[in-house]
Amino acid sequence: MNDEQIKKNADDTCNESKEDSIWSIARDFYGPKMRSTAILVWVWAIIFFVPAAYSAVKFFKTDQTKFQIMYAAIFICCFNGICLMKIFALLMIHRQGIKREINKLKK
Repeated sequence: MNDEQIKKNADDTCNESKEDSIWSIARDFYGPKMRSTAILVWVWAIIFFVPAAYSAVKFFKTDQTKFQIMYAAIFICCFNGICLMKIFALLMIHRQGIKREINKLKK
């Protein structure tokens, strides 16, 4: 191999690593291909966030133990729902990355 081929291979490797930066991942997730998934994730996250915030406020305002337990359970369930949406979004992001890598291997 001559110097030009080595430099070209090194540049290609560097460009591939830049492709997987946090900004490119976010751009891919909020791009036109994943728009419906991003909307779905945000809608469900808001649906889970509203009762979580409401139950957190009510937890500190109530004096009865049974209601504190109820509001704490609601908060934990809603918080777990938000985490589930985040995990779903991350899986969809990685799915797109895997598809991209498979397409590179086909070429």
